[in-house]
Amino acid sequence: MNFLGEEIEGRLKEYEESLRRLSSLKIENINDMWIEYDKQMDILYIYFGKEEAEESLMLENDVIVLINKDKLIGIIINNFAQKYLQ
Repeated sequence: MNFLGEEIEGRLKEYEESLRRLSSLKIENINDMWIEYDKQMDILYIYFGKEEAEESLMLENDVIVLINKDKLIGIIINNFAQKYLQ
C-alpha cells in the first residue's frame, strides 16, 4: 500500500477508536450541567461540571467533545445557529 493509503487507513482507525470511546463516556453529575451561547462567535458550550478536560476530539460538523479519562466533560458546537437554527 502506498503512503497516502496508509495515512488514510491510520486516520480511519483513529476515527473508529474515537467513536468506540465516545459510546462509553459517562456524565458524572447531570445536575452540574451548564450551557452558554456566544452569539458573536456562534458557539454553543455545554459543560458537565467544572472539571478540566484532558483531551478533545473533533467530530464532524464542527463538534468538539471534551474528555477526562472516561468522563464527558463538555461539548462545543461551532457555527451552532448557522447549522441548527435555520
